Amino acid sequence: MRKLPELEEAKALMTEAMDWSVFTWLFHKSKVREAADQANAALDKLNRAAKSHWSSEVKAAYKELTAKGARRPDESTAEMIDPEIRLFVKKVKQADDAARRARTDAEDTFDEAERQLNTDLAREGCQKAIRQWELDEKAIRRAEAIPGSAKAAG
Repeated sequence: MRKLPELEEAKALMTEAMDWSVFTWLFHKSKVREAADQANAALDKLNRAAKSHWSSEVKAAYKELTAKGARRPDESTAEMIDPEIRLFVKKVKQADDAARRARTDAEDTFDEAERQLNTDLAREGCQKAIRQWELDEKAIRRAEAIPGSAKAAG
């Protein structure tokens, strides 16, 4: 997975922001939010790009797994999908879900910190954002490791 400048900048800013005073937070909170939004957008774009390289079988298996309230797949479709592919997409979905939960948690923490003007919560939000990005990167690496590909073997 390639390095994303938006992500590196956001991580550096979050690390720096953990030492800010309340006044500095008030003055720069929009800069922090903007950096986080740009990092999230870059990660989302990279995630979509990784999944765009999937075969139609992998895409179908992922779509089947992520379909909300979908009817049970017909037997012929279910039998056509390789069990290794099913396991792969299950692991990708688990990684995606963990990253999404972490993103929501980080955003909620920042929102609460802003409401309370609480620098301790803001620092916690920074730590959660960095952790969320690590989970996003893990999910992307997992999505890139398609069974049978060189990345999956290595």
